[in-house]
Amino acid sequence: MSSKNAAPDLGALFQNACAEGLLSPNSLQALNVVDIGAQIQAGLGVRVDDVAASEVLLVTLMPDDSGSIRFAGNAQAVRDGHNLVLDALAASKQRDGILAHTRYLNGNVLFPYTPLSGAVRMDSRNYNPDQGTPLYDQALVLLATVLAKTQEFAENGVPARTVTLLITDGDDQHSRAKPSSVAAVVKDMQRAENHIVAGMGISDGSTDFHRVFRSLGIRDEWILVPGNTAGEIRRAFQVFSQSAVKAGQGGQGFSKLALGGFATN
Repeated sequence: MSSKNAAPDLGALFQNACAEGLLSPNSLQALNVVDIGAQIQAGLGVRVDDVAASEVLLVTLMPDDSGSIRFAGNAQAVRDGHNLVLDALAASKQRDGILAHTRYLNGNVLFPYTPLSGAVRMDSRNYNPDQGTPLYDQALVLLATVLAKTQEFAENGVPARTVTLLITDGDDQHSRAKPSSVAAVVKDMQRAENHIVAGMGISDGSTDFHRVFRSLGIRDEWILVPGNTAGEIRRAFQVFSQSAVKAGQGGQGFSKLALGGFATN
């Protein structure tokens, strides 16, 4: 028997999810990449034994930290938008059953899964976008982290639902993973009916973000494409936060929300 403080066995979690029909063999193969194990572990955070809730909502954010965010003057808008989501979740009635996790697009973990009281706000010290856009590689890491945490809770008798937001202001650069690998994982998550995966493409004037996110298996109703202004970016985060809060209400509302797309009221 593993000790309470032992890191979860990722291979076993994913194999069990596959055996239960939650992951396809294609997805299992995509996630069984030796060099992403440490990255996944870095996001898992709080132990299941330390969570008192009888069911949980995992809210996972991947803000873009590529240099183009800074060059476009949007760094503060992304910080504000991320923090707005945390504030909305913290103000919801379901806040005690919500765990959040933020990992930047280039892999730096701002904070692993934690109760909202432990979530770290983005500021100019911990977010200085100046890197590239490994969208496919890091989407795979992020979604693997979501799945591992969901499976970890399930194996301890705690149902988990998830809402995940991938954020980028450009197309992929330099990934080794293929979009089809990400799409296989996303489609398995959608089929399980306890996950929502969304994409936000901050307009750069040329990238077709609907095409980018569709290639990752994300449905049109879960794609936001704000214009390249602070107000539009904050508004898009607000739309996401409304949906995340609604997802926290659980029950049949989650499945309706998952099928219907972003909540706008």
